[in-house]
Formats: sequence, C-alpha cells, structure tokens
Amino acid sequence: MSNSQKRMTGGLTPDERDYIRRELDLYFTTLPTVAEGFRLRVWRTGPQAGQPKLPPAAKSLVERGMMRLNADSRPPRLFFTDAGLAVLCTMMADRRLANPRRFAHVRCELGIDPSPNPAVE
Repeated sequence: MSNSQKRMTGGLTPDERDYIRRELDLYFTTLPTVAEGFRLRVWRTGPQAGQPKLPPAAKSLVERGMMRLNADSRPPRLFFTDAGLAVLCTMMADRRLANPRRFAHVRCELGIDPSPNPAVE
C-alpha cells in the first residue's frame, strides 16, 4: 500500500483531492460545474493518438469507481459516479479539504449551501 493510499481522508488521497480542487476552481473567469465533468486532453500523435490523456489522480479515481470516462464526447470528459458524488459532497462539506468561499459554486450545486443568488432559488 502506498503512502498516499494510507493518508486517505474522506475516501480520497491527497493527490485526488488536489486534482478535484484544480478542476473545480475558477478557470480564467469561468466557474466550472460538477455536471459538466472534467475535460481531458487527447494524445495527438504516437500509438495512443486520439485517446484521452488521464492524469495519475484521474486514473486512480476511474479505477476505484469514483469517476467514469466518456471518451465519445469531444473533448473526452470524466464524470462522477454516484459513489464519487457522495465522496465529493463529503470533501466539499469539510472546510479543511475545500475552502467554502473558493468552492461556493460547487457547494451550491451539490446542495450543501443555499444558493447565494436569491433570483436562482
């Protein structure tokens, strides 16, 4: 068992939590959503040309059944499974693992916090 697997908190390793935070954080001026999934890059040349590039943390999440790969969409995307959504909710609810201000958009989408915009409710 590797060190990162031993230090799992809330069902995720530190690398997996870091990957999720990076993917759900503000990207330029866009707030990504969980429902859109995580965009993946594609190999352009070589024997894997056209196949999605899976970062190690993403590969681990797929192997453990927390996320599923949709390679048919362009670009390919990763989506949370039901088990993955439960773990994501646990992670986002713990302010030590995800800053409530920085990830307020995700917390609202998951139903952890009420919507900050009264017009949306």
